Parts: sequence; structure tokens; C-alpha cells
Amino acid sequence: MPKYVIEREIPGAGKLTSEQLKGISQTSCGVLSKMGSEIQWLHSYVTSDKIYCVYIAPNEEMVREHAQQGGFPANAVSEVANIIDPTTAE
Repeated sequence: MPKYVIEREIPGAGKLTSEQLKGISQTSCGVLSKMGSEIQWLHSYVTSDKIYCVYIAPNEEMVREHAQQGGFPANAVSEVANIIDPTTAE
């Protein structure tokens, strides 16, 4: 199944408290539960003004539907073409 990276522009994201991040996570998981097992949230990276989320889903539309239902921005949704790491150089 395709993997996607979602860029969410959230000013001050890096200053969100643990409780705020927990609330965002709970909202996301609640929406995912309603949407079924085809879409999965793997993890997210929080930076100063953005959150980058990694999802597995059958298509981009489902990723955008999750964002819409959860009230999250999805400023860019990019399908992952490949994954590389240091072992790729071997």
C-alpha cells in the first residue's frame, strides 16, 4: 500500500505542550478508527512551525479526508516513491 508524507503548517507547533500533542493525537486516532483499517498513521515529526506525518493509505484522497474530518491542515501530501538510508550506499 502507498506511503505518504503530509506537511501540516501549524505555527508554533514546536512549542505545543505534551498535553496539546496528546489531544491532537487522540483526535487523529479517533478519526482513523472511524475510517477503518485501510489508513494508518505511522508517526510524525514536529518542527518549529510544521508537523510532518507519515501515513499508509490506498490513495491521497483518503489522507486528505482524514485531515478534513480531524480539522488538520494538509498543506502538501506527497506519495513516497522510495526510501533510502545509510545502507543504500553499501
